[in-house]
Amino acid sequence: MDASPIHDIFVIGGGINGCGIARDAVGRGFSVYLAEMNDLASGTSSGSTKLIHGGLRYLEFYEFRLVREALMEREVLWKNAPHIIWPMRFVLPYAKGLRPAWLIRLGLFLYDHIGGRKLLPATKTLDMASDPAGKPLKPLFRKAFEYSDGWVNDARLVALNARDAADRGAIVRTRTKVVSARRDGALWTVKVQNVLTGETEEVRARLLVNAAGPWVDHVLQTAVGQNEVHNVRLVQGSHIVVSKKFDDPRAYFFQNKDGRIIFAIPYEEEFTLIGTTDRDYPGDPHEVKISDAEIDYLCAAASEYFAQPVKRSDIVWTYSAVRPLYDDGASKAQEATRDYVLKADGGEGAAPLVNAFGGKITTFRRLAESMLEKIEGFLGKRGKPWTHDAPLPGGDFPATGFDAQVARLKSTYPFLDQRLARRFTRLYGTRAEKLLGLAKSNADLGRNFGADVFEAEVRYLAENEWAVTAEDVLWRRTKRGLHFSREQTAALEEFMRGLSSRHVAAAE
Repeated sequence: MDASPIHDIFVIGGGINGCGIARDAVGRGFSVYLAEMNDLASGTSSGSTKLIHGGLRYLEFYEFRLVREALMEREVLWKNAPHIIWPMRFVLPYAKGLRPAWLIRLGLFLYDHIGGRKLLPATKTLDMASDPAGKPLKPLFRKAFEYSDGWVNDARLVALNARDAADRGAIVRTRTKVVSARRDGALWTVKVQNVLTGETEEVRARLLVNAAGPWVDHVLQTAVGQNEVHNVRLVQGSHIVVSKKFDDPRAYFFQNKDGRIIFAIPYEEEFTLIGTTDRDYPGDPHEVKISDAEIDYLCAAASEYFAQPVKRSDIVWTYSAVRPLYDDGASKAQEATRDYVLKADGGEGAAPLVNAFGGKITTFRRLAESMLEKIEGFLGKRGKPWTHDAPLPGGDFPATGFDAQVARLKSTYPFLDQRLARRFTRLYGTRAEKLLGLAKSNADLGRNFGADVFEAEVRYLAENEWAVTAEDVLWRRTKRGLHFSREQTAALEEFMRGLSSRHVAAAE
């Protein structure tokens, strides 16, 4: 007889949807096992435009339910994670010959009024001749509309959902690939392999959640053994990061002649993030990278607005990701629905499977709640929905209290300079004190690998947030990769290899 435990739910995928579902489920009393084949947020969830937004442009495609749900989530998520999520104002210059001013006004009126906005300021009209937002732009843009949305550190949102799920009892395994999943009557037997050691094990669960993002159809074909599945439309979104184009804290929303839009957003203090593109992607999601055509498109689209054109030589970094949109048959990639679709099969003696297709970062919590409704239909109810008012790790301070939290950290650790205190608070919130421990000086934080990434932070990320490689630390957990040289990255990589695997185990 097999003595291994039977879990209620096995979740495939450590992106925002998988980690959000695991967190919600374990918080209601279900036992959960989550497997991610790479690092947390290593796919779509770290390649977003990093916005918590209603999706103003989705109103054009009559996606009113999605926009309303997303608008309502902005302030919910901000309150739950005020360290990694904060409000941002967006400036939408009026351009003759594109969308008429009355249509933009109508869209922004709906945006202001259908989403239960309480803390975020309302839309206003700007005179670009006198407003500082007009300075970096060509003088032909005389009028603009300013509205509110939110910014999110996307990969940290995933890591914090995983951390909270694990704190509540979920088993979270990264670098763990699902090799096969077979139904044994009312149970699933899932074979997983640790991609670092090659070791395999079998895990049994009552219900399987497929939240593999761009690989959701691939999982159905290879692991579950379903042939001829085509549920998702893979759409590539690419971004460029350039040296800072403007000093204003606001972001820009630029319309293009082809009907698409791009954003230009302040990024990591010294840079400007420009994106995104929208094009169908036929290849392997692992191999996605920006194309020459996309670089040309983003440079040209931004140069239509900025007085100083954006050139290829300005680019310091690019990133691309594949969005797994539900295939609704839309003719253009940018018209495909951003809404999520959950599909279930099994039950009545056959172990249930629920697949998550589509979705966006802003609505991940609502997707998880919808998934739990499906799960409860098979496994019965446990606890009530609870995530609406539950802070993520480090987010237990008021939504508008970020500066006060920085001051609190500085008073506890006077040796921290203002910049480092802000950075630690932005990434870790109230958990920065766990990272800093009994430190009385920078020297107590250990080796500085570069850009004030100290050994204490690296160890914290290995022990608490499943960081295994330098890439995990620099490009997903801290976003300090832009400030690191090749030599500094290599030194950090060597240090990470030397860290015992017990750190990864401790994170579970």
